[in-house]
Amino acid sequence: MAAAQQIDGERVFGQRCGACHSIDPGQKKSGPHLAGVIGRTAGSIEGARYSAPMRASSIIWDKATLDTFLAAPRRLIPGTTMTVAVPDATQRAAIITYLEGQQPTANN
Repeated sequence: MAAAQQIDGERVFGQRCGACHSIDPGQKKSGPHLAGVIGRTAGSIEGARYSAPMRASSIIWDKATLDTFLAAPRRLIPGTTMTVAVPDATQRAAIITYLEGQQPTANN
């Protein structure tokens, strides 16, 4: 069951997030990489493009803040450049479970 959720989360991440975000710190996309995002301070990846409100937010990403942000990014951080919302709670949970499994690397 956990493996199926991980595979589903990877697929949903690719569909909903993969155009702008990678889990590979070496792969540059328009959004910051999300390897090791759980426990990281929002707006803290060196060299990534962030809005001023994201950098100033002081949010530490955890399951709850990611769920709230993915549901309505501009409601949690007004002025963020993140425009894609994931209104489906099941899809958000799958994405977050997938991200939890992406361990931090030395590059992030």
